[in-house]
Amino acid sequence: MDGFVSARPSRLFQLHTTHSPSFLGLHQELGVWLGSTYGKGVIIGVLDDGITLKHPSFNDEGMPPPPPKWKGQCEFKGAMCNNKIIGARNFFDSNLPPFNYDGHGTDTSSTAAGNFVRSANCFGQANGTASGMAPLAHLAIYKVCGELCAESSILAAIHAAVEEGVDILSLSLGGVSLPFHSDSISMGAFRDTKGHFCKLLSRDIRSTAILGNKEKYDGQSVFQPSDFPSTLLPLIYAGVNNPVYAFCDEGSLDNIAVKRKVVLCERDKYVERVVTGKTVKDAGGAAMILMNQKIDGYSTLADAHVLPVTHVSYAAGVKIKEYINSTSNPMATLAFKGTKMGIKTAPMVTSFSSRDPNKQSPGILKSDIVGPGLSILAAWNVSVENKTGTTSTFNVISGTSMSCPHLSGIVALLKSAHPDWSPAAIKSAIMTTADLQNHNQNLIVDERMLPANIFATGSGHVNPSKANDPGLIYDIKPEAYVPYLCGMNYTDQEVRLITATKVKCAEVGSTPEAELNYTSFSITLGSTNQTYTRTVTNVGPSNSSYRSFILQPAGVTVTLDPDTLEFSEVNQKLTYKVTFSRSVSPPENQCRRIIGVDTC
Repeated sequence: MDGFVSARPSRLFQLHTTHSPSFLGLHQELGVWLGSTYGKGVIIGVLDDGITLKHPSFNDEGMPPPPPKWKGQCEFKGAMCNNKIIGARNFFDSNLPPFNYDGHGTDTSSTAAGNFVRSANCFGQANGTASGMAPLAHLAIYKVCGELCAESSILAAIHAAVEEGVDILSLSLGGVSLPFHSDSISMGAFRDTKGHFCKLLSRDIRSTAILGNKEKYDGQSVFQPSDFPSTLLPLIYAGVNNPVYAFCDEGSLDNIAVKRKVVLCERDKYVERVVTGKTVKDAGGAAMILMNQKIDGYSTLADAHVLPVTHVSYAAGVKIKEYINSTSNPMATLAFKGTKMGIKTAPMVTSFSSRDPNKQSPGILKSDIVGPGLSILAAWNVSVENKTGTTSTFNVISGTSMSCPHLSGIVALLKSAHPDWSPAAIKSAIMTTADLQNHNQNLIVDERMLPANIFATGSGHVNPSKANDPGLIYDIKPEAYVPYLCGMNYTDQEVRLITATKVKCAEVGSTPEAELNYTSFSITLGSTNQTYTRTVTNVGPSNSSYRSFILQPAGVTVTLDPDTLEFSEVNQKLTYKVTFSRSVSPPENQCRRIIGVDTC
């Protein structure tokens, strides 16, 4: 057919707060929030599973009308959109309005740009004033998901969002890694947005297991009953006679005497944690201790459980098992201690955080940045209910889906404060100003309580205040990606699919991945020296001087030429060279991080 480009089966993708703003240094009438006017005038497009319009997080009090460029639609009957939610469309099922029947889209939208809501909490925990990262930014909602998200719906929504005037796209969804020319999100992001992007708080909601031997193990749970007895109850491990029952899956406790006992269950990665608790409750258990698997380490989560629960680490679970095996009459109870602030190991990288090298482009370091994603209080579309009948229109959720809208909202703040910055410039500002240390001034740790590696932290934990004034930025023009793609050995046709432009790689040439003006390096060291260039733009004071400070990993020599940059005006660009060479072979399998450089 005339105009036909390519076709393939449509893939399916999966859907992947009160304390977040202050944890990130965002305060009313101060700093980035004030300087960016809380994201006013910026439109965030959220591609998710819809929205709950009447939630207080989407009240438009204090909101200006949409900017004149907005051309979007509201597909709710009776024009139910307002100055906060300025548009809502359904690309998943065009016969229905874009309502959110789960809670995911409502959660992510409120995290990115929910308005201020006082006395927000879940069962009385995490109480405070809730808001999104950019509380005065506008929201445009694009429903692309039900239980799963169709690739065709996502691509159509990206096209529509850009045509309608959206500034930032936030997608808390994903699938397996594919080459860029086979990935609709990559193609849509490049063609339509020319680079728009998305991708542990210091708070516990603490519950503690107290054993008969006086040992105590802290964990987490949102449900904090005030009337749970302090007297010790019989303690039983569900897998004591059969390891299959250790996960407390549905029906597994039918033949085990758990009534009025505290039940130790192991976390099943295939079953929701609240569902595990429901199994214990239905079997008559008085309470549950949920222990992590080894892979999850110390990454415990606060959930709205249906019975008294504490979710403890793997290490704590092992100790509790040892106690059960050490006595003929194991006993335990739970103590609920409410919301605890100032956890010194925060921020830390959780076990569910996205990581690993960049499979499609090893020369571009991934992950880029760490953002809050653990036990985040945000809007929910239905009343969360527990066994007492208490309900809440907020819920506490964890996952990479929660990190993405945090970053989306921060991008909106930076876009509002610096409307002339490109997407690459904003990303550069976020990456070069990220924090590498936790509240204890130690390196950020992972779920094992060990220093997190480069593939877990990327550049570090986002710091909005510093990102607002980065001094220098690494900018990338859209056309620079064409020789980069050619350098990855994509064919002319494949590059055309990605860029929607006619390309002949033989004419435009090719650029090594490490030569792209990206904010970090990811290279493979060989026997010969490797030299690459970077160009920085001065967005700080007109007369600025920058000198290099290099920490060299074992076996690597890194040199800069020049090693000092002198600027005389704003927006002045200067270029420098970086040379990497192998000096002494590092120990086998050793990977070290060096100011944005990953070397193995």
